[in-house]
Amino acid sequence: MTHREPLLEPVAIADLRPTQITVGFREVNEKRRAWRARGGLNGSEFLGRHMIPVLKGPKGRPFVIDHHHLARALLDEGVKEIAVDVVVDLSKLGKDEFWVLCDNKGWCHPYDSSGVRRGMDAIPKDIAALTDDPYRSLAGELRRRGGFAKDTTPFSEFIWADFLRRRIKPTAVAKDFDAAMAKALVLAKGLSAAHLPGWCGPVDDN
Repeated sequence: MTHREPLLEPVAIADLRPTQITVGFREVNEKRRAWRARGGLNGSEFLGRHMIPVLKGPKGRPFVIDHHHLARALLDEGVKEIAVDVVVDLSKLGKDEFWVLCDNKGWCHPYDSSGVRRGMDAIPKDIAALTDDPYRSLAGELRRRGGFAKDTTPFSEFIWADFLRRRIKPTAVAKDFDAAMAKALVLAKGLSAAHLPGWCGPVDDN
């Protein structure tokens, strides 16, 4: 994508359209706590530095392509508006054509909380309807603890979430998140994870 100046617009968070089905509620709650801890201090400055990148889709609707967790957290905290950065104007496309392009560009992730790909109609129409994927929370925390590096691969945390989903039981994540995280950290350094984006496992210098 060529360099361009951001096209900034204030948008009601309730009007934002997701491009994925799930978020990690644990991660959303962490962002809510961080927002409350600010106590309203520098709130405008924070929001100015965390603009939501969107596509202008059919009928001019703003479709979020990153920071779904932040958008959901702010919505749950009662924030009404946020500035968005319009990355591409696709408002002239029809619905089906829009989603085909999003799919091919890696701008959407139509996978449910079981890691199963669904039709585009399964993607919620608003941020409030996003559902929980506990493994997305596990993957997000894994990255923060150095399990893997931040990567430009689209939806890289979801790729890690699917990896963890196949190796750690849901009951383990639900009952003892810290124990599940300890197992995730071990798995992240293994060669079975070497193909994943941002992998930073052990290197043999010999």
